Amino acid sequence: MQLTVWTYEGPPHVGAMRIATAMEGIHYVLHAPQGDTYADLLFTMIERRDKRPPVTYTTFEARDLGTDTAEIFKNAAREAYERFQPQAMLVGASCTAELIQDDPGGLAKALALPIPVVPLELPSYQRKENWGASETFYHLVRALAGPHAPAPGSERPPRDAGRRPRCNLLGPTALGFRHRDDVAEITRLLDRLGIDVAVTAPLGATPADIARLGEADFNVVLYPEIAQTAAGWLTRTFRQPATKTVPIGFGATIDFVKEVAEIAGVDPTAVLAGAPSRLPWYSRSVDSTYLTGKRVFIFGDATHVVAAARIADKELGFKVVGLGTYSREFARDVRAAAEHYGVEALITDDYLEVEEKVAELHPELVLGTQMERHIAKRLRVPCAVISAPVHVQDFPARYSPQMGFEGANVIFDTFVHPLMMGLEEHLLGMFRGDFEFHDEVQPSHLGHGAAPAQDPTQIKEAEVEKTEIVSVAQGVTWAAEAEQELRKIPFFVRGKARRNTERFAEERGLATITVETLYDAKAHFGR
Repeated sequence: MQLTVWTYEGPPHVGAMRIATAMEGIHYVLHAPQGDTYADLLFTMIERRDKRPPVTYTTFEARDLGTDTAEIFKNAAREAYERFQPQAMLVGASCTAELIQDDPGGLAKALALPIPVVPLELPSYQRKENWGASETFYHLVRALAGPHAPAPGSERPPRDAGRRPRCNLLGPTALGFRHRDDVAEITRLLDRLGIDVAVTAPLGATPADIARLGEADFNVVLYPEIAQTAAGWLTRTFRQPATKTVPIGFGATIDFVKEVAEIAGVDPTAVLAGAPSRLPWYSRSVDSTYLTGKRVFIFGDATHVVAAARIADKELGFKVVGLGTYSREFARDVRAAAEHYGVEALITDDYLEVEEKVAELHPELVLGTQMERHIAKRLRVPCAVISAPVHVQDFPARYSPQMGFEGANVIFDTFVHPLMMGLEEHLLGMFRGDFEFHDEVQPSHLGHGAAPAQDPTQIKEAEVEKTEIVSVAQGVTWAAEAEQELRKIPFFVRGKARRNTERFAEERGLATITVETLYDAKAHFGR
């Protein structure tokens, strides 16, 4: 284990909580000490849910370790059933309670409750949150849908004539990045194709819904990190095909429509002809030339990272200079994508490694998680959040999907706006010393009573003094003229120019950086 301030994923029992919280009619009894109940806050404060997760904690204390903690768990499970009357129950242990080896599954079985009880064995010290969510969903599907499985080797019966094809949407959970809106967007898209959604799971599903997953004609895997294992079991057991394409981005949505149409046996022509997205039009417009070749670093969960790289490269004309994920179970997919873009994949769950890589690559845009938002802010690089983990601002009240054609519009805004605002800030910075536009001048529409304009040379000198203090502390002094020249460089690459110039000066033993030093460094690093 590693002590850290931030983490991309929680322990696997948090993943199990995401499944339980997403569903209806299910309850999770978690053997856990006091202190492990913090996970409730993830749902009530960050996702802004109007009710707490359906979880009962045993909350044993240190003094209980000398007594029968197994009895504490059995009492908690029995009382949870009597109080909440769930249709099914999950039982497991948190990372701390795992150490005392009380076997919640065996203890719950001994209670002989009149509902399905699904035991979870989630190795907290080897696995993380997304794996825990995937494993929980898989065991739920096996336990509830398994009894309805056809005999091994039997053929799947043909669809009734005249009935529209039906599919299941698999993977959306509580605390998922835009999952709620993705489900709405893809449901509408499938309806336009003439396909009905039988069950969406786990989000909004009941145990009875899970039990009838095998009745659908095929499965749509929206989030492979959560649903791929369960979908594979459904394919083997019920002979249900499963989609491979995740519809994030305009091109991927087109591919998804074609794949689904082929599986369902429907004609996609009308849907493809009326694809309502503004992204392709803007990518061909004159204004988009500002975006061409922008260097972008991408990090997050594997599904969103691979999708974001395709959008950045193929649909917006960016240059992918870095690609990585914390999803070790999907490292192979990210490595394959990174090889396609000619970069080396960064597979890590250490945010300090990610920060070091961003600082090394000097990208003009970072696409990542809330961790990368903080990293980019410190490095003064524009950033957009594309993946969990996220904070409260990434659970908007408005409709904001990532998938489908409308999702492509949202993604376009997400990727482009930080760069456009960066250009605006650069222009404001360029004219900060102008006698009409500096910070002290009163807006012209308020009349002629404005405060007297400050001498622009005084403004620049004051700014130079501030930056010189920083530079001197680093052992290198910037001449006033060099500092002024540096400020003409756009702010989103100014940090890189400053670092390169100071390194150039240090390597040559220069105590003061002049304008000539600045341009010599530029020529040196531009080779």
